[in-house]
Amino acid sequence: MGTDEQRAKFLPMCLSTEKELRIGAYGLTEPEAGSDVANLSTTAVRDGDDYILNGTKRFVTNGGIADVHVIFATEDKSKGWGGLCAFAIEKGTPGLSEGTVWKKMGVHASHTSDVVLEDCRVPADHRLGDPPGQAVKEGQAPRGAMGALGALERTRPVIGSFSLGIGRAALEYATEYAKERIQFGRPIASRQAIAFKLADMAIEVDAARMLVWRAAWMATAGVPFLRAEGSMAKCYPSDVAMRVTIDALQILGGYGYMREFPVEKWVRDAKIFQIFEGTNEIQRIVISRALTGGKLR
Repeated sequence: MGTDEQRAKFLPMCLSTEKELRIGAYGLTEPEAGSDVANLSTTAVRDGDDYILNGTKRFVTNGGIADVHVIFATEDKSKGWGGLCAFAIEKGTPGLSEGTVWKKMGVHASHTSDVVLEDCRVPADHRLGDPPGQAVKEGQAPRGAMGALGALERTRPVIGSFSLGIGRAALEYATEYAKERIQFGRPIASRQAIAFKLADMAIEVDAARMLVWRAAWMATAGVPFLRAEGSMAKCYPSDVAMRVTIDALQILGGYGYMREFPVEKWVRDAKIFQIFEGTNEIQRIVISRALTGGKLR
C-alpha cells in the first residue's frame, strides 16, 4: 500500500537481519466490524499536517506491543469502502494504547489485544497509499480498501501453511500411535476403522498441501489470483486441520484428550485458522464471486 518513501522507512524495520528485528501489527477488525470491513468506525480527521485517529481495534495480533501498527480508519463512513484509509503508527505515539489482552482457547504464544486510539495524532505522511484527494478511476476501490483486501488475499496462503503444519503433525502423531497401540492382540492401525480414517486424513493433508504450494508459486511468479486461489489455500487447509486434529484425537482415545499429549493442543490451535484472516464463510463468498464474476459489495 505504501509509497516508495514509506516502504523505505518502514519495511527495513521488519525485514532487516542486520538489526534487532521489530514486530508489526495489523489493526482492521473492530468490536462492530469484523467481516464487514466497510462498516468500521475508527475515524481519521485531517488537522493541518496531521491526522487525528479515534476508535478501538479488536483482536490485534501484537496489539499495543508492536513497533509499528498499521491501522485502518475511515475519513467518511458514508462512502463505505471509498472512505477507508490506513496509517503506519510507530510505537510510543501518544494516543495509541493497549486495551484488553484476550485469553484465547488456543495459540497461547500469540499476543492478542485491543488497540485503543484516543486523539492519536499521526503525521500526514504516515497515511499509506494514494494521497488525499487523488482521483479514483470509476469502478476502482481506493488504495485503502484495496490494501485491506490485497494484503489479506496475499497472506491467506501463509495461514494455509500454518494450518497444513498442524494437520500434518496430527496425522503423523496419530499414525505412529496407531501402529504402536495394541488392542485385541494387534495394532489398531491394522483395524479397518482406524486405517481408513488415517487414509482419509492423509488424502486431505496432501490435497491441502497442493493448494498451498500452488498459491505460493503463483505469488512468487506474479500470477494473479483470478479464481481466488489465495482464499482456496486458506479455506481448505484450515478446514482440513480442524477435521484431521479431531480425527487424531479420536484415534488416541483418552490419551488424545489429555494435556500430557500434544493432540488436544493442536485441536485448540487449529480452530482459529478457520476464523482469522477472514472466516471460511467469507472465503467461500470470495471464491464464489471470483468464479461467477460477482463484485464485492
